[in-house]
Amino acid sequence: MMPPETELWNRVEQTAREVFGTYGFGEIRPPIIESTELFARAVGGETDIVSKEMYGFPKKLEILRRATTDLVGQVDTPAKIHVFGQALAVLVLNLGQALEGAVIPTTQTNRHLVEQLKEISGRTIARWRAGQWEPSQQWTNDFETARALIDELEIERLEESSSLRPEATASVCRAYIEHNMQQLPAPVKLYYTGPMFRRERPQKGRYRQFYQIGAEVLGGSDAPGIDAEVIEMVMVYFAKLELPGVQLEINSIGCRDCRPKYVELLRAELQKVKDRLGTDSQRRIETNPLRVLDSKLEHEQAIIETLPRIGEHLCADCAKHYAEVKRQLGMRGVAYKETWRLVRGLDYYMRTTFEITARGLGSQNAVCGGGRYDGLIELLGGPPTKGIGFAIGEDRVILSLLEAGKGNAAEGRDVYIAWMGEKAQATAIAAARTLREAGFRVAMPPVEQKFGKALGQADKLGARYALILGEDEVASGEWTLKTLADGSQKKIAKAELVKFLREAKRDSSLRSE
Repeated sequence: MMPPETELWNRVEQTAREVFGTYGFGEIRPPIIESTELFARAVGGETDIVSKEMYGFPKKLEILRRATTDLVGQVDTPAKIHVFGQALAVLVLNLGQALEGAVIPTTQTNRHLVEQLKEISGRTIARWRAGQWEPSQQWTNDFETARALIDELEIERLEESSSLRPEATASVCRAYIEHNMQQLPAPVKLYYTGPMFRRERPQKGRYRQFYQIGAEVLGGSDAPGIDAEVIEMVMVYFAKLELPGVQLEINSIGCRDCRPKYVELLRAELQKVKDRLGTDSQRRIETNPLRVLDSKLEHEQAIIETLPRIGEHLCADCAKHYAEVKRQLGMRGVAYKETWRLVRGLDYYMRTTFEITARGLGSQNAVCGGGRYDGLIELLGGPPTKGIGFAIGEDRVILSLLEAGKGNAAEGRDVYIAWMGEKAQATAIAAARTLREAGFRVAMPPVEQKFGKALGQADKLGARYALILGEDEVASGEWTLKTLADGSQKKIAKAELVKFLREAKRDSSLRSE
């Protein structure tokens, strides 16, 4: 992304900071790289996100093990000798690099063992070059010694597998546990912004590196008012952005008591129509029946409409909670649409779930998704903790704003300083510094320009004013300020310049409102 589009990105993010701050949220900045296991547990190891889309880095131990997989069995044929020699050479190369980069502990023992392995590898290469391919006691001794040395390597402290984060809720929950945030006054309200990564086919609004703005409420109760306030906050945010065609959809997906019963009922009904479903839906009947409700296949829509609805199978507590969420939204003046197919496939999600769509995005029109996940912190090793949150697809928000013409061009300069004459340059430099310290956007040419060229450059940069400084202005202390929109100009004392510009900017802002 580049100017002027970055101006819009900054506005979208700054508006989030301002709105979320008024609701008591503080910013958290989780790392981009986390343990793969964290996402496997939080997002679900069977999901496409974890199994197919994450950018992962294998265990450092695995890097070494790959080079030793062929150092097994015996060296009793020329072919096995060849494989052994190649594998040992690769291993020695990897070990040397691992020591240099501190991938494995740089202990004296490891250094000594790697040197011994290098000596063995050197001998095997020498025998290769001499054409000694037949099995012998020398090959057997070197093979057995290499295996023994590898077993003695101190590599138990190697790092676990890591991945670029595909989402941030898991990272926020991990931080909540590790930093004992449960000791803080509940609930703990956190928000984040930043890039996420998924290996999928790029398309409009879906990129391999994409950006999210999200918020999480952790701890305290699961009172419906919390759910409603979170939803209200994100709707206020979109209203501030003037995002077009915003529509909120809500649903309740039950709890640990009523949801499993519904899932089994849904699975039984899906089995009856299995032969009429596509391959993905047939597979999901066993692995995750709720995901069938997400299907976009045209021929499946009529079938899905006949399936049992979760709202009709909520337990008394969940039905009461859902009714109160809707009442609370009404109290806040938040319009919504109930969508029974709006579900979440992972077990720790429960009760309130919601999604927000906007115009200008085609079929990929969702800009925000969220819900309650009271079981996630516990799943990650923390105490039983209530939680609800959402994630906004910033890329999609930007696209929707641009489609609606809300992406204004980059803000122009407030003042362009046109200076003429050697004596005026020092004054121009001082004036530019003063104006910038006062918060104005200032441009000033590094070399003297003719008057007409200077005004032309000011116009190209979208400047509102041109401050004209020649030798006469410097001598008198009365500077010439030209309004580029109408060509009018006036003399103004240098001590009054900042005050005048501030008042003019305030008046302009009031008129625009």
